[in-house]
Amino acid sequence: MNLKICHMYPDVLNLYGDRGNILCLRRRLEWRGIDVTVESAGIGARPKLAECDLVFIGGGQDFEQEVLLDDLHSGRDEEVKAAIADGVTFLAICGGYQMLGEYYETYDGRRCGFIGALDLYTVGSKQRMIGNYMFTCTPESGGSTVVGFENHSGRTRLGPGVQPLGTVTSGFGNNGEDKTEGARFKNVFATYSHGPLLPKNPELCDFILKTALERKYGAVSLEPLSDEAELAAHGEMVRRLIG
Repeated sequence: MNLKICHMYPDVLNLYGDRGNILCLRRRLEWRGIDVTVESAGIGARPKLAECDLVFIGGGQDFEQEVLLDDLHSGRDEEVKAAIADGVTFLAICGGYQMLGEYYETYDGRRCGFIGALDLYTVGSKQRMIGNYMFTCTPESGGSTVVGFENHSGRTRLGPGVQPLGTVTSGFGNNGEDKTEGARFKNVFATYSHGPLLPKNPELCDFILKTALERKYGAVSLEPLSDEAELAAHGEMVRRLIG
């Protein structure tokens, strides 16, 4: 088996070690003897997303997102929408998550149109939502407990066509009000969790990998890994968050 991963905008969207998610995906495949290729897609690059098995988009601040608008609307937005519709697996973090939605409106009312692949939008505020947090994934997303770090002023609202990735048990999540965190649509996994997300949450990482592999090969069974260090880090953060 083999998996092709595309890392979109690695030179622009890489807050709080988000690149570590690519390293985690690669290692967990290699440890199981599964071949993996990672292709970077910076501004102006045009890899064929339809030929990829998993696409990763990291986080960025408002400035970085605005820098990418011209590139997004030069045809890449339509390519992303087509890949999502075709079932390609996506993992999008914070700014990358917001970019998959319809638009981002700043707290002073300026609106930036984004990709529009997911039925959601984000509105900025002066108050930031910052800190370590925890959420429980929905059964459709594996049901695992996830720990991470959030830092965003945008408040995201999901439309009726999109389900949350999980429910917040400690922290803010999408908007600090409705207890939802992230978004799940087709094979898209979107979240505000930095840190990076996957090394501390191996169960979610394997669920995402399994989603991508099964789209390509049908039913698969991933060989269990030790995960002693990963689960120790995860457990320590859970203990801190629940006291």
